[in-house]
Amino acid sequence: MGQNIVKRFFVRVLATIGAVVILTVVLSALCVVIAKKSVPSKVILEADFEHRLVEYAPDDPVARIVSGRTPTMLHLIEALQRASTDKHVVGLIARVGEAGLSMADIQEIRDAVIAFRHSGKPAIAYAETFGEESKANGSYYLATAFDKIYLQPSGDVGLAGIMAETPFLRGTLDKLGLVPRMDHRAEYKNAMNELTEKKYTPAHKEATEKIVDSVFGQLVAGIAEARKMSTNDVHALINRGPFLADEALRAKLVDQLGYRDAAYADIKKKAGCHAKFLYVSKYLDRAGSPYDEGTTVALIYGVGDIHRGKSAYSPIFQNVSMGADTVAAAFRAAADDKNVKAILFRIDSGGGSYVASDTIWRETVRAKKAGKPIIVSMGGVAGSGGYFIAMSADKIVAQPATLTGSIGVFAGKMLTTNFWDKLGISWDEVHTSSNAMVFTGLQDYTPEQWKTFEVWLDRVYDDFTTKVAEGRKLPKEKVLEIAKGRVWTGEDAKALGLVDELGGFPVALRLVREAAKLPADAKIKLKVFPRPKSSIERLLGEGPDSSQKAGDETIARALEMIQPFARAARDLGPTAEPDVLRMPDPGVEP
Repeated sequence: MGQNIVKRFFVRVLATIGAVVILTVVLSALCVVIAKKSVPSKVILEADFEHRLVEYAPDDPVARIVSGRTPTMLHLIEALQRASTDKHVVGLIARVGEAGLSMADIQEIRDAVIAFRHSGKPAIAYAETFGEESKANGSYYLATAFDKIYLQPSGDVGLAGIMAETPFLRGTLDKLGLVPRMDHRAEYKNAMNELTEKKYTPAHKEATEKIVDSVFGQLVAGIAEARKMSTNDVHALINRGPFLADEALRAKLVDQLGYRDAAYADIKKKAGCHAKFLYVSKYLDRAGSPYDEGTTVALIYGVGDIHRGKSAYSPIFQNVSMGADTVAAAFRAAADDKNVKAILFRIDSGGGSYVASDTIWRETVRAKKAGKPIIVSMGGVAGSGGYFIAMSADKIVAQPATLTGSIGVFAGKMLTTNFWDKLGISWDEVHTSSNAMVFTGLQDYTPEQWKTFEVWLDRVYDDFTTKVAEGRKLPKEKVLEIAKGRVWTGEDAKALGLVDELGGFPVALRLVREAAKLPADAKIKLKVFPRPKSSIERLLGEGPDSSQKAGDETIARALEMIQPFARAARDLGPTAEPDVLRMPDPGVEP
């Protein structure tokens, strides 16, 4: 009898707790709904391009703590698209500075700002400086998308041209007694050159100069159009740069010298004294995304270094990596979802594992066979493995400055015996078979092993170029001409047939509608795969072992924080594990 009373008591307690939890969730949802309706009657959007944007915000507890509410590129584009047709939004003001954005990222933002201005609403940019004793081509290029540019009187315009610089470590490796034993396919696959050379090879220099020239041409053309100058005038100005504030004003590079308060007073005067200010990210939370209803389109992100296993987040470097298991599963889920009519695959990756890239590629092919057209939108870079996973899409969209291609492969190992000798560390080993030492850095390849290694490189390169030819519907001979591990800008890649159209998310979504046979103005609902966890799932965990899982996750994250150092130690250790479809870094700074 007493036991039943106790049981009933605990049942009532648990029921009460459950009711409180449900009520809390309902009230939270209601608050979100109310917040979405609370856009002021007249609002001026604020943006801060002095701070970074991220391409992808992973569904990761550590990422949420470390990165906070860092806005994503898509959220910014969505907000400006929504604002351009929202009668409540009467202007835009943005702080512009060095946020570490790639040239392609800047072009994505410029396109969105220019589209916003087409609605007839004013847009003002202000900057404390465009580079403090440094170049700031990219930030100034971004500012030219606005109607008016304010520059603080103490600031400068570091418009001085584009350069690429590459560190070569061969001299250091020689001093340390480290010998890179590597090879590549083909001559433009220059990632290993930083280890094997002391300066640019002719092919390396040729490819880098081509990228710099292409990006510089885009920069000059964009500034000339925005500032109503000729390209010759812009060339002449850049040859005279950098500029002090008063020089920049006289050269018509900026419209007015003034501090932040002057810029805010100006936009307030244009928009009306009753207008309120609201940050872009908060505006989107309240107004809602333009892609939250309509025909379902899967959105899959392929961001960061490509590797086998699950996607991960690095708390130290605050970046994500692309796990083949995660991305492949996302494609399978999208292909199986009857509501999904097409897939938008957003890629920002310089490559990584060949095997992992091939795993993801296979799922893109299978999704297409399942009747789901795939449109790829490239961010700052889609090279090597990043291009491998894109090449079989129905259409590929890139920004003019997106680093694209690098269709090639490199691999090898670092011979470390002399290095350990200098440190007084000796190694010994036992082995069972003739080729058991093939991967160790303690022994060079035998002639037979090197021959096998070369055959392996040929096989990977042939597989890569064959799949490019099939996916892009190009003759194999042409692919072999434009491949060779060479990096192209999106502008040049389009001319070569590696890319279909230039632009960002809006262009990609237009192609999504066309591929899904939807009207040009059809509403689209972007559904992220893999599905992010809901607030309730994050709150309650995934089951009765959630506390144990939380503890395990904390330990795993702590271990993850030391992984970069572990990898560096591994690469100097007896057995290295180099990536093979990694794009060389052209070292171009906008």
